[in-house]
Amino acid sequence: MECLKLLETLDIFGYAGVCVGTENSQLLQNSLIILQKENHFQKCYYWGKIYGVRNDYHIAFGFEKDCLNDQVYYYSTDGLNWLLLPKANKCARFLTPLTINKFEGDPSIATNVYNVNPPFPPNEDPKKYYDGPIPKELKEEDRLAATIEMIREDAIIIPRGAWFKCPNGNVIENLSFEGLGVADASYLKSYLHARSPQQKWNTNLLTRPDYNYAIDFLDTIDMDVPLGCWNLQFLHGKQSVILYNLFWPGMTFYHKLHSPHYGFLYFGHGKKNMDIVFML
Repeated sequence: MECLKLLETLDIFGYAGVCVGTENSQLLQNSLIILQKENHFQKCYYWGKIYGVRNDYHIAFGFEKDCLNDQVYYYSTDGLNWLLLPKANKCARFLTPLTINKFEGDPSIATNVYNVNPPFPPNEDPKKYYDGPIPKELKEEDRLAATIEMIREDAIIIPRGAWFKCPNGNVIENLSFEGLGVADASYLKSYLHARSPQQKWNTNLLTRPDYNYAIDFLDTIDMDVPLGCWNLQFLHGKQSVILYNLFWPGMTFYHKLHSPHYGFLYFGHGKKNMDIVFML
């Protein structure tokens, strides 16, 4: 959620069970405003919190021009002092899904994944799963970066029309976006993944009679597998809509209908629910 609308938005997330104290939210908003000014971001957002044993990780990000490709992430254990989050590397992307222990809350800790959860079946060649020297230890800072990347790929969404793709390829916020109506908001195809598209460009062209590539260049969530991994609910007499991602418990998206106000928040342990396929 945008830092300037943090206090207003937290009231909406209260209906989803996300509660942040007034004092903590005010301190958090002030620190994010400072972070935005120091890094010359056009906008700065509070991404959410990943719970740890010793400390929790507050996550924030901002961008200068391109709201899709220029995102820079930061993390903090106190919500006041922010550290630059490194890019997720190949080793972290491979080991993070195999790590079953909770985050400790210390970014310098390294976990030996082999001792906690052997990643390969016995008597099987590890090179079948990983190309290159097989990694064993995973630094928690790298694990945090890989977890945020996975959540972004799977569960961060925007309403259709909120972003606009310019002819030069830059993705900017659509200043003429006035929000979804009740009819459109009730369909999952009105919500798009806030990531680089993975489907072919003509996928939406074949499914939408009102296709417009400038706003339909992203993947819609109604194509996500399995069917039912998104839960949609209306609030306040259908004045707002909330979506829950069941793969990542704790990820919540909201949108005030007939307004440009939308956002998301993640409060969770950073673990993907792989059993959702059997729960639906």
